[in-house]
Amino acid sequence: MKSALEQIDLFLDSLWVESGLSENTLAAYGSDLKIFAKWLKDKSLLEVTESDIALFLENRYKEGVGSRSSARILSSLRRFYGYLQREGSIEIDPTVLIEAPRIGRLLPESLSEIDVELLLDAPELFDILGFRDKVMLEILYATGLRVSELIGLKFAQISFRQGFVRVMGKGGKERLVPVGEQAMDWLEQYMVGARKDILASRQCDFLFVTKRGSGMTRQAFWHIIKRYAKKAGINKALSPHTLRHAFATHLLNHGADLRVVQLLLGHSDLSTTQIYTHIAQERLQRLHAEFHPRG
Repeated sequence: MKSALEQIDLFLDSLWVESGLSENTLAAYGSDLKIFAKWLKDKSLLEVTESDIALFLENRYKEGVGSRSSARILSSLRRFYGYLQREGSIEIDPTVLIEAPRIGRLLPESLSEIDVELLLDAPELFDILGFRDKVMLEILYATGLRVSELIGLKFAQISFRQGFVRVMGKGGKERLVPVGEQAMDWLEQYMVGARKDILASRQCDFLFVTKRGSGMTRQAFWHIIKRYAKKAGINKALSPHTLRHAFATHLLNHGADLRVVQLLLGHSDLSTTQIYTHIAQERLQRLHAEFHPRG
């Protein structure tokens, strides 16, 4: 009989082949399952019952694990036991009757249009690194790309003639995103000026480069954004998706169709995009209350 770790590894390999999930997502599944296997002690993963899972989730709750994390753990267990059932390793999936904890949907933190303008104007354009940062911020806000998609951009993904960027998103799904005239103008200036100066005589396939002649990391870019937010006087806590959220919210505020925003963001499910309508609706309510004579 295979050990718990071997069973988990086989499941993760299968999941990667079938779904093309990111390394971070696979690592989260693996972590949840290994914690569960350790909690079981000497009991086999193949012998688990519905009661075991309910008791495990209750135990995690008592340890301070919130409802959102509990829902993710249950999702990991459901995928794992669904896989074991399909493979014929178990007859009954013990997760079928387990109810997911009720969780509220967290509204993403966003920036106002004025805040975005202040952030975009914060980099110093006379400095080659400042110019690069300006262009990265412009592209991020113009396209709504994920940060990982932005720092991973290469020449072949940019169509300067048509004004599009070709992005490979989650699950290996490709999408075309318009860049917009202003952001494209900044990008063209960066290509013939600051980028060449940063690289000197070195070569790099990535669009946005560092002094080391390599592509930028996600962590380094978000340190840059936080620095410019502080300089611009923006006191909100920024997340890795703040400008992506602003992109979606501002499109909806100006009348964009929800399904268009879904395509631009690369969401596979419309319900994921619908969270932004709550932000837009809240803004409309505030405006109504502020300006309507009977508001």
